[in-house]
Amino acid sequence: MKYGLFTDNLADMKIEQVCAEVKKRGFDGLDLTLRPGGHVLPKNAEMGLAHAHQVAMKEKVEILMASTAITGTGSPFARDIVASCAHYGVRQIKLGYWRYEPFGSLLKQIDTARRKLEGLIKLTREFGIQPCVHVHSGQILANGGSILYLILKDFDPRSVGAYADPMHMTVEGGLSGWEMGLDLIAPWVSLVGVKNFVWKPNGRDEHGQARFRSVYVPLADGQAPLPRFVSRLKELKYDGTVSLHSEYKGGSSFRSLSSPELLDQSAVDLKYFRGLVK
Repeated sequence: MKYGLFTDNLADMKIEQVCAEVKKRGFDGLDLTLRPGGHVLPKNAEMGLAHAHQVAMKEKVEILMASTAITGTGSPFARDIVASCAHYGVRQIKLGYWRYEPFGSLLKQIDTARRKLEGLIKLTREFGIQPCVHVHSGQILANGGSILYLILKDFDPRSVGAYADPMHMTVEGGLSGWEMGLDLIAPWVSLVGVKNFVWKPNGRDEHGQARFRSVYVPLADGQAPLPRFVSRLKELKYDGTVSLHSEYKGGSSFRSLSSPELLDQSAVDLKYFRGLVK
């Protein structure tokens, strides 16, 4: 496996700093944001990725993957992004998200997503790029492994990948749903994103019903069963990229960390996860 740090929460740092700090903390490279607000902007994909690639080579780290907002061939600058990734050796991209709405039309929405994905596969195949669909939680169409399976089931795993995420899969399938979902998408698993969470009380609704929200915590402290997840990855003989998401800024984190603190915590998380893999 190779380990990358998702650069989303390091947007306050220039790519030169990010590459140097990631290398210092023991990572192999970056999960680079190539989307609005990211380290590389879609409208500047070619020049921005050229610069990031040059910096990464200087610091002896890799751009292991790129996280994009592409949801279809009509997404802004989709072809430019894919072509630029191919040119600079970034062979896997995370796609953007299809929203689930409204209730009562899920099967229709899945069919729409499959048609969009089919178009994207044709585009990425031209450039030798594999698009990957991130398993998420909440009002996202690729919710949990089971629904992602319905999206991917007729596509060749060489042409499109599943981006497994034990935190989101546990949020939606707490006891065994995450495991069954991973079982279903196993042939497509091409990327893994790692973070962890706990449920925290979040007041009550107008009926007096208790509410809860998920809060990001260090990998060893959360409710997603990472040792069991890693054991399943071993059974699948997974040896691809693992992206640590390190969502430790803002109100959804156990504590809102500064960038240096986030990097230090990421190093602790990396050591923990590598220990599970050994």
